[in-house]
Amino acid sequence: MVRKILDCHDSRSESRNDQSKRIVSGIRPTGKSHLGNYFGALQNWVELQKQNDCFFFIADWHALTTDYQNSSELSKNIEELVLDLLSCGLNPKKSTFFIQSHIKEHSELFLLLSMITPVGWLERNPTYKDQIQELSAKDITNLGFLGYPVLQAADILIYQGEAVPVGRDQLPYLEVCREIARRANHLYGNIFKEPQPILTQSPLIQGTDGRKMSKSYNNAIYLSDSEEDFKKKIITFITDPKRQRRTDPGDPKDCPAFQNFHKRFMNQEEQAEIYKGCTTASIGCVDCKTKLYHNIHPWIFPIREERKRLSKDRKSLYTVLEEGAQKARKIASKTMEIVRAAFHL
Repeated sequence: MVRKILDCHDSRSESRNDQSKRIVSGIRPTGKSHLGNYFGALQNWVELQKQNDCFFFIADWHALTTDYQNSSELSKNIEELVLDLLSCGLNPKKSTFFIQSHIKEHSELFLLLSMITPVGWLERNPTYKDQIQELSAKDITNLGFLGYPVLQAADILIYQGEAVPVGRDQLPYLEVCREIARRANHLYGNIFKEPQPILTQSPLIQGTDGRKMSKSYNNAIYLSDSEEDFKKKIITFITDPKRQRRTDPGDPKDCPAFQNFHKRFMNQEEQAEIYKGCTTASIGCVDCKTKLYHNIHPWIFPIREERKRLSKDRKSLYTVLEEGAQKARKIASKTMEIVRAAFHL
């Protein structure tokens, strides 16, 4: 089973070119992935691995910075995330794929970098302030949450990451990493590369109720949903709220279903047909979403089937992750040898 997981994407292998970069990125394990996660991050990872030297990891330590009181679900959430990533096309033969906490060098570098990082850099981080307000229901006045950017810097710098895919809202975190790298290089010599951002679109994918798709809102469409549940969620997806009756004309610009999914899964001709039918009330919302489901199904079906296949032997998932950890550990160890010498340890 392990070999099958490793070989499952061999037919899609591409050779990397001279423009290849060392890319590092992590994702927090919060459970099963939904369509918002896919279009916001997973899809990008699959594309980046084709032409780059990618290090992708499950950020379990980062998950504890805000969910330390609910760690009992962590192992299960890791498994679900790994299944989603592999079934979506992440290839362990192309990317170095591992769990953050399996590489203890991350924590050692985090400790050393924390010695040279001014607290003011962390307190001024706008994302830190925003999350304090957004997560006001949780007690996150802990050192781990404040030092999140330092651990994130360690995650990147330990692999000499050259580039990091980020949305604009994540740029402050990466800038702290770059500042830490510059400070370390100034104090101890040129030991780290300064990672550059790869700006990526972070589309707001709305859930079935029109709000941002989120597990906490119970409005998510999951990659792992059964065919029956998937279809039900698509058919009940909120549309233009002004269209109360079948005979009322609608406006696709105000329809979350159209803006989120019709544009992704229908060609220009089909979109024009839906647009005309909606604005003239010649088609109903259920008819429209039924057509949408039939367009999405050929895309989601192979992901769902691959996930079912992989889930039959979950223990082998950890073998795949350990093979990735072995590759990551070799590089992390070499970096730490350089860092210890630079710090005169």
